Amino acid sequence: MDRPFRAVKITDRVHWVGAVDWGLRDFHGYATSRGSTYNAYLVLGDPVTLIDTVKAPFVDEMLDRIASVVDPSRVRIIVSNHSELDHAGGLPRTIAAVRPDRVIASAMGVKALRGHFHWDQPLHAPQDGETLRLGDLTLRFIETRMLHWPDSMFTYLEEERLLFSQDAFGMHLAGAARFADEFDTSVLHEEAAKYFANILLPYSGLITRLIGRLPELRIAPRIIAPDHGPIWRERPEQIVEWYAEWAMQRPRRKAVVVFDTMWQSTDRMARAVGEGLAAGGLGVALLPLAASHRSDIATALLGAGALLVGSPTLNNQVFPTVADVMAYLKGLRPRNLVGAAFGSYGWSGEAVAQVEEMLREMKVELVAEGVKAIYVPDAEVLARCRVLGETVAARVVERVPVAG
Repeated sequence: MDRPFRAVKITDRVHWVGAVDWGLRDFHGYATSRGSTYNAYLVLGDPVTLIDTVKAPFVDEMLDRIASVVDPSRVRIIVSNHSELDHAGGLPRTIAAVRPDRVIASAMGVKALRGHFHWDQPLHAPQDGETLRLGDLTLRFIETRMLHWPDSMFTYLEEERLLFSQDAFGMHLAGAARFADEFDTSVLHEEAAKYFANILLPYSGLITRLIGRLPELRIAPRIIAPDHGPIWRERPEQIVEWYAEWAMQRPRRKAVVVFDTMWQSTDRMARAVGEGLAAGGLGVALLPLAASHRSDIATALLGAGALLVGSPTLNNQVFPTVADVMAYLKGLRPRNLVGAAFGSYGWSGEAVAQVEEMLREMKVELVAEGVKAIYVPDAEVLARCRVLGETVAARVVERVPVAG
């Protein structure tokens, strides 16, 4: 009987057996406008091995794809590179279906899987660098803690020079195609940047060190197979180069202005600030929160030199949407930014000072005192907003002498 879901051949010995989630639009607060994939890989060694599983609702699809290549009962080893439930959620049902001889995860992965499922399923934790022979194939396990969970692990198929990289080098991008060379490069860059900015940015230092260690680890991948998005079978160094660049967080002559508004007063101030930034020689992204998702703001901030934040005061506090995005950005730990705050108010005006404190907590260098407007900004206040933008721009240009 023909199967509706079939494996996709990567090499003679490796097949993609994952699932496409066309409808995913939110990934714990990250807007996934193009959906995603949950990638699992079948290695035809001796014994047959499955690298990662899929999100729980997609297990039948994965098993169907496996069955298009081999009887699922021939899967004797399952490797869990990452225990987050979009990859390990299908693990209990998969184990029940194939009854493998061994389930492998990192030491922290074992802990996480027991925490998720509260089971006594036997699990094997290899040492960092340990190898496993699959007949004439060799798997090598490399711990990559905090890229992006404590349990994260790479698995390298040495003979094929194929790196199963779990969440690293991936992106949220659904599609009928399985390989990066089948997508437009601009789409790949956009979605990879968004993924890096919203998932991996806090671990930039670890990424820089890992990429630097790849030769020492004897990892020179011919193919990179991540757990989300397309597989890199041509020029896999492209995604590695992108990651290396983003991880450096080098500021450029670019400013991001984030704001919300109640009666358009803070909006007018933001526009004047933007004019000053542009006049000072910066590229400007003006992002009103009524029309901008927090994850798109994080992406825009990748490679920026300045962050300016505008908020009205509501009940003596920062506007709720502004508080939300600032908490989100703080967790992502962007570096090398200068900035300032501005906003309008009716009778108390605490928001600007509160935003300034949030920026300090993010280690953003405050370039100038924030600008406040009571009720509606007049010409004098708007002129001050323009000067604020010019002042921030001058500081960025000073720090980034060559336009980039």
